Amino acid sequence: MPLSEHEQKMLEQLEKQLHEEDPKFADSMGADALRRFSTRHIVLGVLGVIVGLLVLLLGGVQFSNIFVGVVGFLIMGASVYYGTLRRAGHMRTPRSGHKPGGGFLSKLESRWEERRKEQGGGA
Repeated sequence: MPLSEHEQKMLEQLEKQLHEEDPKFADSMGADALRRFSTRHIVLGVLGVIVGLLVLLLGGVQFSNIFVGVVGFLIMGASVYYGTLRRAGHMRTPRSGHKPGGGFLSKLESRWEERRKEQGGGA
């Protein structure tokens, strides 16, 4: 069920107010918030943590070697850092029919219209 004009205006005002009060939080809650992390970075980070844990446990604890244990810990720390790096090119180019400066509501409306056109269902 679509929003009425009054509800749309209220939502736009709330969005604008949120961006004015806390722009960093508003950006983190946007539609692209989840796409900012690279899957490749996350997978390699997890694999690095596993390797670091194995080095720590097998090398450091098993053979009682402090140096190897510290190296394993550093590998895990570096892997976590690498895994949480944000993607460099996370800003995508706008889709057709999408306003580049539009707010959250206009993005949702354009996506909804694209889906309706793809499914062949008119109004």
